[in-house]
Amino acid sequence: MPVIALPEGRRSWQRRTSRGQIAVWFGWLLAVAFTVFCWRVMTEGTIWAFVWDAPTQAADIGARMVPPRWSYFPALLKPLWDTLNIATLGTLIAIVLSVPVAFLAARNTTPSAAFVRPLALFVIVASRSINSIIWALLLVAILGPGVLAGIIAIALRSIGFIGKLLYEAIEEIDESQVEAIRATGASGAQTLAYGIVPQIMPAFAGISVFRWDINIRESTVLGLVGAGGIGLNLESSLNTLAWPQVTLILMVILATVVVSEWVSAKVRHAII
Repeated sequence: MPVIALPEGRRSWQRRTSRGQIAVWFGWLLAVAFTVFCWRVMTEGTIWAFVWDAPTQAADIGARMVPPRWSYFPALLKPLWDTLNIATLGTLIAIVLSVPVAFLAARNTTPSAAFVRPLALFVIVASRSINSIIWALLLVAILGPGVLAGIIAIALRSIGFIGKLLYEAIEEIDESQVEAIRATGASGAQTLAYGIVPQIMPAFAGISVFRWDINIRESTVLGLVGAGGIGLNLESSLNTLAWPQVTLILMVILATVVVSEWVSAKVRHAII
């Protein structure tokens, strides 16, 4: 009987042993048992009568939400402008603060890998770990309600995002170009300006525009905690059960996000 040679690197199929088969089934049994246990813990306080009645309630609210109250649109123009300002100014502040943090965090530009780099990485991680809503809650308690709290909340949240992506871009530059500029006797500032910055500018521009796009979406809900913007109108409309106004606000938010996504895509395509 001829022997069929298998290609190099491929193994022939072998049936599991009885012990291996039992181990696989036991693993699946543990996974199912753990899933059931988690489900019981999560739904322990659930009032199932509300759950079964949810479709009826959703249909009732949906019927009240149409048609939208178009006469409410002029009242949304200023809050919408505040939302755009929160996202834009917050992004600009984050860019200014995240650039030095990124250079301090990158292995090839940090002045001290033992002390400065871990500190810069801690700033990045701390910024990315706390959601903008939490930042807004803290800042509203400190600064009071208003647009300023929203701008700073967006900035603090964005530092980690921009800083992380930017320092990764700095670490991936072509070192031969940097060495060539150093070989001409250029100073540290000249090496940075002509050897590093031109290589990371496309990535930096794309990251900044992308974060601005994200901040447009995040800033629309900051008003729910008193940080200004169109979220304030959404919260007041929800509290007063003004469902036609809620519909209009959601439509405005959706249109704003779609436009910002289109602008972001066009700018990033033009840059990259």
